Amino acid sequence: MSRLRIFDESQPLSPLTEHHEHSAIARELGLVGVRFEQWEASQPIVPGASQDEVIAAYRSDIDRLKQEKGYQAVDVISLTPDHPERAALRQKFLSEHTHSEDEVRFFVAGSGQFTLHIAGKVYDILCEQGDLIGVPDGTRHWFDMSESPYFVAIRLFTNKEGWVAQFTGDDIAQRFPRMQPRQMATS
Repeated sequence: MSRLRIFDESQPLSPLTEHHEHSAIARELGLVGVRFEQWEASQPIVPGASQDEVIAAYRSDIDRLKQEKGYQAVDVISLTPDHPERAALRQKFLSEHTHSEDEVRFFVAGSGQFTLHIAGKVYDILCEQGDLIGVPDGTRHWFDMSESPYFVAIRLFTNKEGWVAQFTGDDIAQRFPRMQPRQMATS
């Protein structure tokens, strides 16, 4: 279930508010210029589908965003708990940073936690399958995929070189909750 927790930047243990309903999350994030949508595939996607098959399943939404915002490149990234570089990849995203373009991610499967630092508040968003988040350029944020990452995500870029970060040097990300690995149901 998707979740938004909003904190005062000086109170990392006590959220001011928490939302689980998609419309409430979209409304709150929209107030600070962040896009939050839910997409549905136009055709079934099987595990192990190619990048082209995944993109084809969401082509109409991808094309809509490309037209609206001028995105030039699209790709699919996938990470699993057994990836040999998962710890290094996680660490790369955990420090607060900005980008000179929007950071747009759509979660085809799995989940990830985007945390935004805007105007004295911290917006902690757990994105799940079906969620699209669009973080505007210049927004201070960090991303966590947990110690046991699992996600397949479509990324849209204006810069064809892809993900380029400018780290702020602020240690705020170290003070806020990290993403917890999903607990698998046992029978």
